[in-house]
Amino acid sequence: MTFHTATRMASILMLIFALALPARAVTLLRDADLEYALAQVATPVLKAAGLSASRTKILVVDDGSLNAFVVSNDAIYIHSGLIGRMTSAAMLQAVIAHEAAHIANGHITRRLTNIGNARTVAGLGTALAIIAAAAGAGEGATVLALGSQSAAQRAFLRHTRAEESAADQSGARYLRSAGVPLSGMLEVFRLFRGQEALSPGRQDPYVRSHPLSRDRLRAIQGFAAAYGEGSGDTSTSDYWFARAKGKLTAYQRKPSWTLNRLGETGYRDVALIREAVARHGNSQTKRALSAIDKAIALRPQDPFLYDLKGQILMETRQFAAAANTTARAVQLRPRDGLLQASYGRALLASGNTTAALGALERAREIDFRDGSMLRDLSVAYAKTGQRGMASLITAERYALRGGLEDAGIHAKRATGLLPEGSGPWQRAHDVLLASDRAAKKKRR
Repeated sequence: MTFHTATRMASILMLIFALALPARAVTLLRDADLEYALAQVATPVLKAAGLSASRTKILVVDDGSLNAFVVSNDAIYIHSGLIGRMTSAAMLQAVIAHEAAHIANGHITRRLTNIGNARTVAGLGTALAIIAAAAGAGEGATVLALGSQSAAQRAFLRHTRAEESAADQSGARYLRSAGVPLSGMLEVFRLFRGQEALSPGRQDPYVRSHPLSRDRLRAIQGFAAAYGEGSGDTSTSDYWFARAKGKLTAYQRKPSWTLNRLGETGYRDVALIREAVARHGNSQTKRALSAIDKAIALRPQDPFLYDLKGQILMETRQFAAAANTTARAVQLRPRDGLLQASYGRALLASGNTTAALGALERAREIDFRDGSMLRDLSVAYAKTGQRGMASLITAERYALRGGLEDAGIHAKRATGLLPEGSGPWQRAHDVLLASDRAAKKKRR
């Protein structure tokens, strides 16, 4: 399958939800360091489930509630609030194992098939070439049109008791195979214990989409007793969990909260990362850069530390220095789309538009989920005189955030500027069809 075809095929999944679930948007937190850390925690579990660790991304939803879900076979979504409440890598791995089981057991595939059979997206034909995210909620964040209060979404995410039981059993096997302590799964269940006794309005979404029961808890306790604790080396997962949670909470909590808890992770470099984020949040740029430089001295080959330093430099308008620093991050990890996007953004801000366009196009090829990159890419196209491509990317960006009316306006402009019948023209035409369909649906 060519990249172009693969991208178009992947895009139809999210377009379904952009059209069918237009309630309040869900913000994704996109950060190269965070996603790499989560991938390191998830890899042994995903491998045990027979899933590709490189193709199944772990993405973070910016939401304080306790939830995790899957809507396609290539990503697991975990709310930031759930990560913040976890106390061990084993707990996170238990949630990943359970969601991976829904994928491996075919639960999501059957639902998507049912959607197709119901002709929910009839007439769309091929979908957008770029999908999954749109800019809007600040740097490193992106928006999906997945309404968490939508009855349609809840119906899609809700699992049957049989599916839940199967996912529990499979998830326990995956954890055992990966050498992960099953106590993590028990701790997750205890985290949600008592939620079902609350009124629906007070329940966390995970309870509604993954109904708990005493029988399920007893079953997991039985698995733990039968399988025993995992005997694998958990040091790698423990470190990357501490780094993911440490950095995430540093961004989401007040700087004073973070500065009072720098050493709680037990890792010196993670403490320095947290300090850099907190100092930057307090506009203490010199102290922030000093902290991240100390972390770099401890891990000089860590690309994500250079990325964080580049972000601090960018946000303090030191654009040339940011470009030089993010260039080092890309040199260390060239196939990371988010790092390429950071590099492209710094180059764009420093006035090197041609080089920025190249970096942003590479970022798009690697990771089409990054909405901030789409915004920057449209600017780079416009600055290099490629108005048709700029309109196309803008149209897709609006479509991905559920703004199909605005997407249609830009898509129509793009079809008039791009060579008719070309790949980009067809992409613009697809957006226009989707916009027209949404408008007709709204008028009914």
